[in-house]
Amino acid sequence: MRSVRDSNKQITCDEAMHLLTQGEYGVLSTVDRDGQPYGVPLNYVVLDDAIYVHCALVGHKLENIADNHNVCFTVVGTSQIVASAFTAAYESVVVFGTASLAAESEKVNMLQQLIRKYSAGFEEKGQKVIEAFKDKCAVVRIDIRHITGVRKK
Repeated sequence: MRSVRDSNKQITCDEAMHLLTQGEYGVLSTVDRDGQPYGVPLNYVVLDDAIYVHCALVGHKLENIADNHNVCFTVVGTSQIVASAFTAAYESVVVFGTASLAAESEKVNMLQQLIRKYSAGFEEKGQKVIEAFKDKCAVVRIDIRHITGVRKK
């Protein structure tokens, strides 16, 4: 794996995991069988050092993962342009991992955690949505192989 080019900006693995866990959305990048890259922004949760996303039962990302399970997942935390200094303040995380369909036993837990993260206070209503939706969606698990993060203040 490559290291961060500017080590002065590198954050610790624990800080990177915290930023990953707290992020609002991430971009999942895959590659199709012809080498065409595909990046899609997604809501996600981190459970047991793995990233989980939900999606339709068929589609572009699942086709790509079936062909090549190596993926990249990127999260941007804060980002602010500092116009007067011709720079930006930012923090971000890049994860390299392997993607696969999550086990059925993981699916409901992931969907419940998704409700807790994005719809706190609506868990009871969310559980009804999960019951209606769980057989109409897939859950992808991304096992983290390598994580790096950077921060510039």
